[in-house]
Amino acid sequence: MPSTVTITRDTILCVSLAARPSNIGTRFHNFLYDELGLDFVYKAFAPADLEAAVAGIRGLGIRGAGVSMPFKEACIPLLDELDPSAAAIDSVNTIVNGGGRLRGYNTDYLAVQQVLAAHEVPADLEFAVLGNGGMAKAVVAALRDAGFTSGTVVAPRSLDKARALAEQYGFDAAVGAPPTPARLLVNVTPIGMAGGPQEHDLSFARGLVEQAEVVFDVVAFPPETPLVRLGAELGRTTLTGAEVIAVQAAEQFVLYTGVRPTPDQVRRASEFSRA
Repeated sequence: MPSTVTITRDTILCVSLAARPSNIGTRFHNFLYDELGLDFVYKAFAPADLEAAVAGIRGLGIRGAGVSMPFKEACIPLLDELDPSAAAIDSVNTIVNGGGRLRGYNTDYLAVQQVLAAHEVPADLEFAVLGNGGMAKAVVAALRDAGFTSGTVVAPRSLDKARALAEQYGFDAAVGAPPTPARLLVNVTPIGMAGGPQEHDLSFARGLVEQAEVVFDVVAFPPETPLVRLGAELGRTTLTGAEVIAVQAAEQFVLYTGVRPTPDQVRRASEFSRA
């Protein structure tokens, strides 16, 4: 979809900050700006200096920023205040600049809850979440608040990090792999991400996937990670990062612009972002 927006000195800039940014968010937001005739533009960045990047948001009057791995926790000391959505889990995925005052939000939490509900994932499933960063906090908090009572947080390397997150929400902890099979597997690491060193790897061993009922990979690019692909081949219910990113990006869009797109507009923007 070619853009018809002309960039001027009054055009409002929004950005994303990620170690390995994709074009998904950029295409999603710019599609909706064009669709709704808003004088905004969105650009992705991979900052080498996070502190300088956040200072640039404030100093240049950038309206907002999406925040991805590995900056979701590191950016917090650089902000002026946290919305309850971010303060509850100590993780930020959205920064909104209100006249030079930076407020952190977390729309990942809401997105995970909505995706679980849309697929009607039963809350009595025992889960294993692989990961211990900012997105893992959003996932574990969303699972707990959706009524899940039994699960394990699995850290790739550090048991202390897994234990800290697990104890915060009342779950078990492990390192490397879940100690027993779980019926719901959730990957919240970069394993399977396009362009990464492990893009062709499975985040969970095949045997664990074979014993699961539901597999959920928050990696958004590609939507069909090795984990999702295997789950689909085995006939398991699969939830993708593409679904999560569409919901959380739509909530970010509202925070930046004050305009709520229709579900059809969100669907088309999501399809365009992955084309």
